[in-house]
Amino acid sequence: MAWAEEFDGDVLDKSKWVYRTDSKHLSTQKPENVSVQGGVLHLQLKKEKAGGKDYTGAGIISREEFKYGYFEARMKMPSGAGWHTSFWLQKHDGSGTTDSHEALQGLDVGQNNSIDPLTYTVTLNKYNPEPPANYGYQRLAAPDLSADFHLFGCEFTPEAARFYLDGKLVHTVSASAIQHGEQNLWVTSIASHMGGTRRVDDGALPQEALCDYVRVFTRPTPAASPGSP
Repeated sequence: MAWAEEFDGDVLDKSKWVYRTDSKHLSTQKPENVSVQGGVLHLQLKKEKAGGKDYTGAGIISREEFKYGYFEARMKMPSGAGWHTSFWLQKHDGSGTTDSHEALQGLDVGQNNSIDPLTYTVTLNKYNPEPPANYGYQRLAAPDLSADFHLFGCEFTPEAARFYLDGKLVHTVSASAIQHGEQNLWVTSIASHMGGTRRVDDGALPQEALCDYVRVFTRPTPAASPGSP
């Protein structure tokens, strides 16, 4: 294990994370909606006006960057239609938005639209050089992701992206045709029309997206043989 966030304590570790602060789709993402309690990250989802939107969401982005490795997050998705909740990787440009002009690729390890708690999507995205494209987009069946925590994982190598749910390999995508670069970790939830959502279910609010931990594993670098330069 090369890096981990267990969300111990009662405040977000700002030496590890910055906030997502954009206005996108149906919500504005607010740092005030992020909290840590009982060893769990809470992303609060509300009906309130901010940044020209009628809803507020939340998200955090790792300061540290990673290229290859196995990335996993244990999450519980919100219920009630209207929320797009994700564990994903993409290089962050420091703006607090999802702008991808500095990113070569991105990994959508687990994306759920809360209108359908029984499916989620995975993708390998190519951002640069343009034009952007996605590889191996797949909607996968799942247990009710709003009823309990589930483990979303991806192993990214020069050859492939391998996606896992609760430790089981569920999808593999070739990665050899695109360039690879560094990526930041994102844990976010925004109000969105995605997944065929017509409107946010106000009656289900307020909601929370929860994350128990985020972990990164890398392969050890082989030791040099005796006498090698």
